[in-house]
Amino acid sequence: MRVAWYLGLAIVWVVSVVVVTQGRAAEGNSQAGAVDRSPVDLAVFANGKWLVTANQTANSVSLVRVSDGQVLSEVPCGIHPTAIAIHGDRWVLVSGSYSGDVTLLAVVEERLQEVARFEVGYEPHGIAISPDGSQAFVALAAGAQVAQLDLVRRQVVRRIPVKRWPRYLALTPDGKRLAVGCSGDERVVVVDTSSGEVLYERRLIASVNMGHMQCSADGKYVYFPWMVYRQFPISRLNITQGWVLASRIARVDMTESKPYEKFSLDPRGQAIADPHGIALSPDGSRLVATAAGTHELLLYRLSALPFRDFGATTDHIDRRLLQDKDAFDRLPLGGRPMAVRYAADGKTVYVANYLRNSVQVVDTSAKAIVSEFSLGGAAEPSLARRGAAIFYDGERSLAQWYSCHSCHYNGGTNSRAMDTLNDGSEFTPKTVLPLYDLAKTSPWTWHGWQEDLDAAMQKSLTVTMQGKPPAGDDTEALLAFIKQLQRPPNPYRQDASLQAAIARGEKVFQSGKAGCAQCHQGPYYTDGKIHDVGLGSDKDQYEGYNTPSLTGAHRKVRWLHHGRAKTLESVLTKYHAPQDVAGEGELTEQELADLIAYLRSL
Repeated sequence: MRVAWYLGLAIVWVVSVVVVTQGRAAEGNSQAGAVDRSPVDLAVFANGKWLVTANQTANSVSLVRVSDGQVLSEVPCGIHPTAIAIHGDRWVLVSGSYSGDVTLLAVVEERLQEVARFEVGYEPHGIAISPDGSQAFVALAAGAQVAQLDLVRRQVVRRIPVKRWPRYLALTPDGKRLAVGCSGDERVVVVDTSSGEVLYERRLIASVNMGHMQCSADGKYVYFPWMVYRQFPISRLNITQGWVLASRIARVDMTESKPYEKFSLDPRGQAIADPHGIALSPDGSRLVATAAGTHELLLYRLSALPFRDFGATTDHIDRRLLQDKDAFDRLPLGGRPMAVRYAADGKTVYVANYLRNSVQVVDTSAKAIVSEFSLGGAAEPSLARRGAAIFYDGERSLAQWYSCHSCHYNGGTNSRAMDTLNDGSEFTPKTVLPLYDLAKTSPWTWHGWQEDLDAAMQKSLTVTMQGKPPAGDDTEALLAFIKQLQRPPNPYRQDASLQAAIARGEKVFQSGKAGCAQCHQGPYYTDGKIHDVGLGSDKDQYEGYNTPSLTGAHRKVRWLHHGRAKTLESVLTKYHAPQDVAGEGELTEQELADLIAYLRSL
C-alpha cells in the first residue's frame, strides 16, 4: 500500500510539471547531433519495450524503444552520470557523480519526466533499488559511504560507512543484503540492509578497478570483474606471464563469510583488458562480461567456470575453457563496451558502448551483433575523442594486457603503488599520479626528470605499456584528451560543517610552523621543483622528488611516492611530519586536525 500510494502521488506530481520538464527535454534534444552521448550504463524495463541509458558526456538520460532503436526521449540529469537503475515499468534513478545528486525520473507516455532530485554529495556512483521500490542504495565513491534513499519520502535516511572508493553495488533478490565493491581498500563489503550493519568484508588481494556487480537469482553469490596488479617489474616476460596486470572475475558468498573465489580471463598472447560490465542470464546458466579495453563481449557457460578460492594462483585462462566454445567465447564489439544487460528471453543482451555512442544488441546464441541503436553524437570524432580511444585501448600494450586507463582510472589514480619502469629502475614502485591539470604542472614523473610532455606520452606507450610507437598525431590526440579531463568537484568544499576547520587549517598550512606552503604553492599547490625529504631509495635512478600537486588529495587512498601512507594523518605524523621537512615545530592535535580538513578541501 505504501508503494502504491507513492506511485499514485508521483504520477499526479509528474503531470503537474510535465510542461516544465518537456521544455527541458526539448532543450537537451536541440543539440542532439553535435554532442557525444558516451553511454556508460543502461537498464532494460521488465516489459521489454524500452531501455534507458546514462549518457556521461552529454549529462543526459535516453529512453530507447527496443523494437526499432528509436530514441523516444532524452532529458538532462546530473553532471557526469555514472549509473542507472529502474523499478517496474516506470521509474528510473540515475547518479550524477560530479553534481553529487541522484535524479528520479518517470516514464509518462513514452517520455521521460523528472520527478525529484536527491542531494547526496560525495560522488554518487552505483545504484540498487529494493524489490518493492521504496528504497535505493547509492555508492558514494568519495565518501566511503552508501547513501540509503527513501523513495517514498524522497529523502536520504541513512549513510552507511563502508570502505574507500565504493563504486558499484548489488542487492540480493530479496533485498536483505547488499554487496559493495570498494576499490580503494580492495574489498567487497556485505551489508545488512535492515540494520545498516556491515556483516563482513572480503579483501581481494592486489586488486584494482572493480567493475559492475550482479547477484545470482538465488542470492547465494555476487559476481563482478576486476583486475589484479602483481607488483612485478615491467618486462616483456612478466607482462606475458600475467605478472604485471591481469583480469579476473570473482564471486563472493552473500550468505556467509567465506573466502572469495575467482578465475583468470586472459589467454596467452591475446589478453583481456579492463573488464567492466557483467550480467547473468535470467535462468542463471550464462554469464557475460564486457572487456572495455579490448572492445569485446565475453560469453561464458556458468557451470563450466573454474572458480578457485583466493589462495589458488592461475596466471592465464584455464585451458579447458579454450577448448569449448560453448563454455567461453569472445565477440568483438569495437569502441568501449561498458554496461551489459540481459533481455527476458535469456539470449539477447544490450551493451552500452561509450565510444560508439550506441547500444549494441547481441544475440548470444548466434554470437553476433544483430543491431545497433545510435544515441546521437558528433559526425566525426574530435582530436580529444580520438585521444580517448587511445587512452582506453588495451591493444596499445604488449599482447593487450592493459590500457592507460588500467592505471589512471578514468584519468585519475588507482589503489596501488606501481612499478612502471618509467624512470628506468626496477622494484621502485610509485603511486600513480592523476592526470588532471597535467599540462599545467610540469615537470613530470615523481622525480621530475621529464620536461617534454609529448615525449612522456610516447615513453608511456612504448616502455610502460611495451606497445608499438605511436603513429601520426596519436600523442597529440592523447594529450588533447588529457587536457580536457575535468577533475571531479570537491565535496568537502560544500560541507558547511567543515568550513570553520578548513579556514583554520589554511592558516596552519600557510604558517611557518607547518611550512607546507614553502613547496606546495600556487593554484595547483606545487612549485615544480625537486626536493630531497629523506624518503629516497638506493634503487632509484634519480635523487629527490618532484613536489606533487595537493589538488584532489581527498580522493587518494595512498600518499607520497611510495604509497605507504594510507591516511593523511600518517602522512603528517609519520612519513612527512612538518617538523621533519620544512616546519618549525610539531603541530598540536587541533592544528593537525584543521590542517587535514584544509588538505581535504583542496
